Amino acid sequence: MLSFRNGRPPPGSVAGSPVTLTATIYTFEIRLADVDRGVYETLALRVARHPSETAEYLVTRVLAYCLEFAEGIAFTQGLADPDEPAIAVRDLTGALRVWIDIGAPDAARLHRASKAARRVVVYTHRDPGQLVRQLAGERIHRGEALELYAVDRRLLAELVARLERRLAFSLSVADRHLYLTMGAETLSGVVEPLALAPR
Repeated sequence: MLSFRNGRPPPGSVAGSPVTLTATIYTFEIRLADVDRGVYETLALRVARHPSETAEYLVTRVLAYCLEFAEGIAFTQGLADPDEPAIAVRDLTGALRVWIDIGAPDAARLHRASKAARRVVVYTHRDPGQLVRQLAGERIHRGEALELYAVDRRLLAELVARLERRLAFSLSVADRHLYLTMGAETLSGVVEPLALAPR
């Protein structure tokens, strides 16, 4: 779950980073061009895959990291620690600014997340309609500010089919459309915002 900006680990990051001993390590080299946010970075990510983590969850986690990339972003222990978000963005004091979850977190988890962080974002690789129905009418602190996004499931399936322990690709983002290029091949898909009905 280590992530390095511009391919260079910050001092002390390796020794101090939590990695589950039984996890499988994947290495991603990503050239990110996010036109929507004006973010252009070269990322070298070492991502620990928990034994219970599906390939779909893993690639969604990596794409979410790219879509939310900012100073202070980091993978957490994820599934190894249910009290942590999948990805966190912290300020220079260590305070949690953004809680980023993957999949279909329940209302109680999002309620706690919204109390812990100013911004809460969910990227789901599952049925978006089911997630919306699951959360509809539930009590969630500042639920109106919750951000839900559905990642194109066909894109995820195509990426999973090409998943290797070491993977390099370019990722361009424009109008929430993702264009993922590996060699001469380009995969594409959309990240759709989801809306919860007011309580």
